[in-house]
Amino acid sequence: MLISQKKAWLLLHISNIKYNFESPNALFYYTFHLMEDFVHLHVHTYYSLLDGQSSVQKLVDKAIADGMKGMAITDHGNMFGIKEFFNYCNKVNGKLKKEGKEPFKPIFGCEMYVAHHRKEDKVKEHGDMGGYHLIVLAKNYHGYKNLIKLVSRAWVDGYYMRPRTDREDLEKYHEDLIVCSACIAGEVPKKILNGDIEGAREAIEWYSRVFGDDYYLELQRHEVKDPTLRANRETFPLQQKANKVLIELAKEYGIKLVCTNDSHFVDKDNAEAHDHLLCLATGKDLDDPTRMLYSKQEWFKTRQEMNEVFSDVPEALSNTLDVLNKVETYSIDHPPIMPFFPIPAEFGTEEDTRRTHSPEDLYREFTTDENGENPLPKEEADKKIKHLGGIDKLYRIKFEADYLAKLAYDGAKRLYGDPLPQDVADRVKFELHIMKTMGFPGYFLIVQDFINSARDELGVMVGPGRGSAAGSVVAYCLGITKIDPMKYDLLFERFLNPDRISLPDIDTDFDDDGRGRVLEWVEDKYGHDKVAHIITYGTMATKNSIKDVARVEKLELSTSNALCKAIPDKLPDGLKMNLPNAIKCVPELRDAEASSDTKLANTIKYAKMLEGTVRGTGIHACGTIICRDAISDWVPVSTADDKSDPGHKLLATQYDGHVIEETGLIKMDFLGLSTLSIMKETVENIKITHGFTLDLDTIPIDDEMTFKLYQEGRTVGTFQFESAGMQKYLRELHPTVFEDLIAMNALYRPGPMDYIPQFIARKNGKEEIKYDIPCMEKYLKDTYGITVYQEQVMLLSRQLANFTRGESDALRKAMGKKKKDIVDAMKPKFIAGGQANGHDPKVLAKIWADWEKFASYAFNKSHATCYSWVSYQTAYLKAHYPAEFMAGNMSRCLNDIGKITKLMSECKNMGIKCLGPDVNESWQKFSANKKGEVRFGLAAIKGMGDAAAQAIINEREKNGPYKTIFEFAQRVNLSAVNRKAFESLALSGGFDNFGIKREQYFGVNSKGDVFLDTLIRYGQLYQAEQAEARNSLFGDLDSVIVSTPPVPQAEGWSAIERLNKERDLVGIYISGHPLDDYRIVLANLCNTHCKELGDKQELFKKGGRVTVGGVVTGVRTGFSKNGNAYGIVTIEDYEGPGELAIFGDDWGKVNSKFLVGSSVFVEALLSQRYQGSNYIDFTVDKVSYLNDVKEKNLRSITINIDPTALSEVTVENLTTLINENPGNTELLFRVKQPDGRGYMGLHAKTKGVNIVNDLVMLLEEEEALSYVINE
Repeated sequence: MLISQKKAWLLLHISNIKYNFESPNALFYYTFHLMEDFVHLHVHTYYSLLDGQSSVQKLVDKAIADGMKGMAITDHGNMFGIKEFFNYCNKVNGKLKKEGKEPFKPIFGCEMYVAHHRKEDKVKEHGDMGGYHLIVLAKNYHGYKNLIKLVSRAWVDGYYMRPRTDREDLEKYHEDLIVCSACIAGEVPKKILNGDIEGAREAIEWYSRVFGDDYYLELQRHEVKDPTLRANRETFPLQQKANKVLIELAKEYGIKLVCTNDSHFVDKDNAEAHDHLLCLATGKDLDDPTRMLYSKQEWFKTRQEMNEVFSDVPEALSNTLDVLNKVETYSIDHPPIMPFFPIPAEFGTEEDTRRTHSPEDLYREFTTDENGENPLPKEEADKKIKHLGGIDKLYRIKFEADYLAKLAYDGAKRLYGDPLPQDVADRVKFELHIMKTMGFPGYFLIVQDFINSARDELGVMVGPGRGSAAGSVVAYCLGITKIDPMKYDLLFERFLNPDRISLPDIDTDFDDDGRGRVLEWVEDKYGHDKVAHIITYGTMATKNSIKDVARVEKLELSTSNALCKAIPDKLPDGLKMNLPNAIKCVPELRDAEASSDTKLANTIKYAKMLEGTVRGTGIHACGTIICRDAISDWVPVSTADDKSDPGHKLLATQYDGHVIEETGLIKMDFLGLSTLSIMKETVENIKITHGFTLDLDTIPIDDEMTFKLYQEGRTVGTFQFESAGMQKYLRELHPTVFEDLIAMNALYRPGPMDYIPQFIARKNGKEEIKYDIPCMEKYLKDTYGITVYQEQVMLLSRQLANFTRGESDALRKAMGKKKKDIVDAMKPKFIAGGQANGHDPKVLAKIWADWEKFASYAFNKSHATCYSWVSYQTAYLKAHYPAEFMAGNMSRCLNDIGKITKLMSECKNMGIKCLGPDVNESWQKFSANKKGEVRFGLAAIKGMGDAAAQAIINEREKNGPYKTIFEFAQRVNLSAVNRKAFESLALSGGFDNFGIKREQYFGVNSKGDVFLDTLIRYGQLYQAEQAEARNSLFGDLDSVIVSTPPVPQAEGWSAIERLNKERDLVGIYISGHPLDDYRIVLANLCNTHCKELGDKQELFKKGGRVTVGGVVTGVRTGFSKNGNAYGIVTIEDYEGPGELAIFGDDWGKVNSKFLVGSSVFVEALLSQRYQGSNYIDFTVDKVSYLNDVKEKNLRSITINIDPTALSEVTVENLTTLINENPGNTELLFRVKQPDGRGYMGLHAKTKGVNIVNDLVMLLEEEEALSYVINE
């Protein structure tokens, strides 16, 4: 039993106890162990972004360990951590209950900012960027709902540098809330410190009037006693000054006091880690004398520590229990809150349903099967009705279910015919009943609504479906999916198991550009306050925590980078990736932790403490909430920047996707799939070149050209089948039916990949197809007797052992999740059921063992089928419309030089020319011309813009191609196509077809005028004269005569200069590549590609010596902190760019060679810093120009000739190239003997040859030719 401190002090004085403690309080605690009880009411977690450092779990664990009965969390302006707090307390309370202990009570709160005026006021000069702090706590569920409203409105309406509420909202939503006056940034203490006592009184009176006994005045004391500690010492005197008046005012007004510690970190030892976090938040270095400091007293103090600090005001401690006792225990979770779908009035109304169906009718309909039979036991039936919201809610569900049935049957008749086949009718009836009795009709109505509207109204390309939703026939009939589940044995139970309640999860793919338009459509239709994105929390991962702390500590960048690079992507033995585990596995981290270098050791020490801290927020890439009510009725919402529309704010939930559905909100995934964008671009290209719109949903599934493409492995650019490994297996498999593609899609993953050779052997008749039991052929025939899909396990368990639909799905899930106890429990039922059907128990046991081995890898056939269809569509496009397809591909990856290069190489392999921009042939993006060539798009040229590109295209379409550059200047809208656009077109080759060299546009006439400028002035004058003639009474447009300016001669540009200017404008080299003349050097003398330079570990494995060649595209120079010069050089080859970092004297020796545009050959040495170390030193040994390397190092080239495959054209081309390119490389020939047993060597008559790119291309492309260098 606790006694008052006054009595305790009396005992101490009477007994004249001597003490050697810091304070009499400490003696009291250690001697009598008597103190006031206390709970924390003002606590920041790491959801107070870059201000709080405490994890929710550690706080709760410490509170319980200290004997606290509860606690609050009150993050700055948000409720991000409330759901995690609720869930963890539930988990802990489950354990406490088992131990017979009292539950721990969570208090949900927020430290809010109260606007100085109105939350809508946003004038910086009026002080509106700030706000008074206020602690707001929810007493019960109603209070929680009010807190949600306050916080949400602060974000949506009051955000100005921070989310702000105001007195108007506080009064409107005050019920069942407890408020505390907060720290010295609160309104009352701040006015006290400013000498505005009357203002403080006014605030106290207002809060007392609104909140009554639920308003508390808050005391804080952060005294820094350690004289050596670098900390904020200014705050404590201010707190004491405010506290003195607060105590007086509390007594005067009869308001209770509470004490808090404004906790920002868990333990005293975390103070320095928290200090580092503040440096990250403010962008300051640790040693900055002007940076913000905390007192470092803000740890989550124990009850004893708080009693020591506030011994003189014991009531402020005990009153925290008064607050705790006011708070009820309640749940913030909720059953699914289904949004309402607006059903057309002509179908009827919910009132009609109420008139025609009694409560008894609905009870029976929702608790029997689809045929009105097999009623549930009374207890189960009542439980089900309650879960659905009671009888009254069933009327709405029934109304929506009837409309859903109408749409489904209309679609079914269109797809399957009328009357429906019996198996289809039975399946549709069953699925509709499950959807209805699980309460999900509205969900399916909404999904079909936005999918069909996307296709039909918005012109957005929508995927055929994804995931298990494709197993639903109703989804197929509604247009949600485009794959017939009956045809491919796809199962509905994989999607919605009638034996368990689980929310439907339909993920929908849209083309990248259309996804945003669909979301806008959904917001407009269902209400902007009812649709929201889902928040994500970005945390400090292992490597990032090291980098962040290293920056604050001013650790050398090279050292922190080396530490991070030493950490593997995955830790051995399945260890979870975190810094403590990484230290166990990585010697460099252990060395750093034990280092005598303070900066290095501190980096590891504090990175361990900060790892996992929430660093920022974002929004989920595809997750979207659609709610029946305003989302802020159920969960707090915040706002996020719309990256696609700067300045626009998106609504986002404050709880993330891991927990949001527990609150009852329905999540739908709107995904952007780039492949759909490629397909859409291709369809548009086909319309341009062929004049019709291809319907990809109606292409034949057995197209010979498409399967030939798969059989030859020519799948570059197609969806999910383009990897080299997949191409190899496709050539071996020789697929002939769509089912082969589905299986390969499912098998080509780690684990199942081991079965591919057997699958191929059985497909091609090289291995016998066996079935353990003959009847299994029904479901394994398409996969040649091999279990590939989860659905096969489900179907076979039903067929062999009479498993129910729900049991078969439970088996699938247990095997997939490797839940051995559940699998073991189901095995006897499978054996017994199989025996009852006449099957051998030994064979059944073998089947079960095979399933256990494979089912954890087995794939969802519904998903594999949908994505195989998308792949097939891309392959069909590539087979039938190759140029249009490749153009569509390139239009979607303009910023990925590696991808573009790969696609251009594939075009070359396909015999498709890739041409630069042309004002007479280019469209906005990459396109195909009628010759089957790919053209670069006008809008993709830098400096052009959509308006200029569209103006050029519109005029061309209206009045025909441009005949000359002068006619172009006469016709285009010069307001849209300005001087910059002209320049960009000239440099990029857009005017090349007019017969004027690019450099001539920049030549000058006798007056010193640049031709480009005189050309534009000519166009302006011509158009002005034309306008005048048009407006004249006697105007004759044909009489407009303006003399054309002469085209000047200009000094020619080198090939590299021309190509570099082209690349600057279009981002890639199209008409050639600066490295073309050195391609043979790169192929034969380099052992590394530029893009590989970043991985020193892999480079070291090449033997310690690296040779790499490329063109220099960028150079950054500077000086390190110790004054040494360095250079960061970007070099690029055909595969893409890479960076070289060269320091000190090494940079001084080679920097003159690294000029932008130069083609260089770099030789480098790699060595371990010390034996066994993962630190790899990279030293540039030598830098040469590629031209010099080609001259000196290519001593000879031997051309191998197979006369049997040699054509006259090849001989002529080879002879011409050799004669036209004399050089210093010795030329040798080796002719294959007629009997094929050897070669005959010959010397060329010419002195030597210059190995140009055209020669190398010929030698590589012609079957009869090959070559060897320096043999």
